[in-house]
Amino acid sequence: MDVSSLQHVLAAISGLKIACVGDLMIDRYVYGEVARISPEAPIPVLAKSSETVMLGAVGNVARNVAALSGQAVLCAPVGDDASGQELSALVGQASGVTGNLVTQPGRPTTVKVRFVASGQQLLRVDSETSSAIDSVAEAALIQTINDAISGAKLVVLSDYAKGALSPAVIAATREAAAKAGIGLVVDPKGRSLAKYGPVDLIKPNAGELSLAVDMPVGTDAEVEAALIAALEVCEAKALLVTRAAQGMSLAVRGQPVRHFRGKKREVFDVSGAGDTGLAALGLAMAAGIEIGAAVEFAILASGVVVGKAGTATVTPADLIEAELTSHMAPAEDKIATPEDLVRMVAAWRAEGLTVGFTNGCFDILHRGHVAYLAQARSWCDRLIVGLNTDRSVSALKGPSRPVNDLESRALVLAGLSHVDLVVPFDEDTPIGLIEAARPDVLIKGADYSEDGVVGGDFVKSYGGRVRLANLVDGYSTTAAIARFKKDAP
Repeated sequence: MDVSSLQHVLAAISGLKIACVGDLMIDRYVYGEVARISPEAPIPVLAKSSETVMLGAVGNVARNVAALSGQAVLCAPVGDDASGQELSALVGQASGVTGNLVTQPGRPTTVKVRFVASGQQLLRVDSETSSAIDSVAEAALIQTINDAISGAKLVVLSDYAKGALSPAVIAATREAAAKAGIGLVVDPKGRSLAKYGPVDLIKPNAGELSLAVDMPVGTDAEVEAALIAALEVCEAKALLVTRAAQGMSLAVRGQPVRHFRGKKREVFDVSGAGDTGLAALGLAMAAGIEIGAAVEFAILASGVVVGKAGTATVTPADLIEAELTSHMAPAEDKIATPEDLVRMVAAWRAEGLTVGFTNGCFDILHRGHVAYLAQARSWCDRLIVGLNTDRSVSALKGPSRPVNDLESRALVLAGLSHVDLVVPFDEDTPIGLIEAARPDVLIKGADYSEDGVVGGDFVKSYGGRVRLANLVDGYSTTAAIARFKKDAP
């Protein structure tokens, strides 16, 4: 997602009301330092320095909706204990969040306490019950949901398996959303995806998807098979599986599975990243953003939040800064040797990314080149450009070429967002680079035939593909040089 697209999404979601329904809890963080081991047992002693308390589970979804400039209406049960009162106070203090809480006497409120030293969690202590809410609280929660949906643009169900989302609550929420003509998105828990009925989208993580269909989900192909199987056993219109560093994969009924990769980011704390992604996805869908762009927005938001400590939120400013920063890496960093190429390709493959390769002189860069490289990049996750050296350009084009030297051509190419790596080569053909990279997709222009592409047979031998990209009529380096000569005094 580029900065322009991001700003469009942020403008579209501003002020949208989202009804957030599900399990609510307190997330408490106790911070300190460990300098010694207890004399009583071989355990670290945490010298407490600070403590923070915040809304967790569906409360964290609501916090993220508000932080992203939306309006959240929170519908959830709490106990009548001290923690329930603390939760109610936290909801009342949360800007952009309206609380519609239902109190069940005698029910303990869920609290998670994490003990953290030097950025690492030492221990988590949970106080909770997973039993279903009683019939009185259930009826009250259903009424609260019906009230909250008025004026909302979408409903999210956040299931943490703590008893809030009984079958009756799920059915009532689904019916209320359908009556209001708005979407319903579910973050599930447990083996069954079918229990949520005909909702718009269910967002399991990879482990939950694997559990639901009893299938492996390690590779793209395995994920695709698992998603297809899951659609057969549930009524959801779409499934979106979150895959940590491998991004997200989307299955919409009647469409091919699509895989979305996020940018590699430093991970500080993954707590609540799924809640952030759910909030971002729900807001984008509520705004009518195309589902692929909505998924990219969710990936960006969850990727940024893992760089923060605790159950954090992200703001529009955080997202814009992250996206701008990601495009500010020096172009020089993309210019590589064949040895660098091998290392980079290995790293990309470890992340499950597909690699594309193309090559050329790219002497005077014009709109035809830009369109060509954009199409090439659309066929892969990472695009390598093999770039002829000055000598090899002269051998191909004549002694008056290149117009621009190798360094200039490499820097201009590396400055394009569609290009991930530029590797110069001095040989007559790039076959050495192709054999080193072993790309998933080998790309040349449509003025070639597939059989005439250098390295095509090699790439096909291990299951790779050869693709021919469209050319823009009327744009070429040769034509540009001819015009310069014609116009020169």
